[in-house]
Amino acid sequence: MPRRIIKTQYRKARYILYRETLIDAKEHVLTFIGSFVGIGLIGLLNSQYLVASDNLFLIGSFGASSVLVYGLINSPLAQPRNLIGGHVICAIIGVTIFKLFSGELWLACALAVSLSIVAMQITKTLHPPGGATALIAVTGGKKIAELGYMYVLSPVLTGVLILFAVALIFNNLRHRNYPAKPILRRRKSLKNRHSQ
Repeated sequence: MPRRIIKTQYRKARYILYRETLIDAKEHVLTFIGSFVGIGLIGLLNSQYLVASDNLFLIGSFGASSVLVYGLINSPLAQPRNLIGGHVICAIIGVTIFKLFSGELWLACALAVSLSIVAMQITKTLHPPGGATALIAVTGGKKIAELGYMYVLSPVLTGVLILFAVALIFNNLRHRNYPAKPILRRRKSLKNRHSQ
């Protein structure tokens, strides 16, 4: 009897830990290579070409985006609309809030993140790292403050487009598909296959 209970508990634990956390080792390799190349390209551009102009190209929210775009490629939060739209909308909101409320940092931070979340919900571009992009616009320091609305174009839009381009390459190797097809289209294509 205790042996049966142990086996049952072991199966449950294995299912929860294994099924939810471990993926095919080849998936790990593709995830690593994709995120390495994406962040590496942005970092290379930052260190080789933009240091002379004292510009900033690599921001922290790109790391979080890489987790979604290379590690959870089927997540709705990782899709191109969310990746690009979420960052751009949040960057615009972050810069605007900083310009309006830079004297009260606590207020500017709270407004930038909160308004960004609501704006992403309204526009159906929810991408959690976008909240960090808005926060960086407010707390990023002198370099980012000097950029003003150029922050939206560079580093945000340019960096996100690099992450997206690399994701298109590495997330379509093997059996991966990126961007993921919307559920409605998948259902229609399945119906079409069954009717033929």
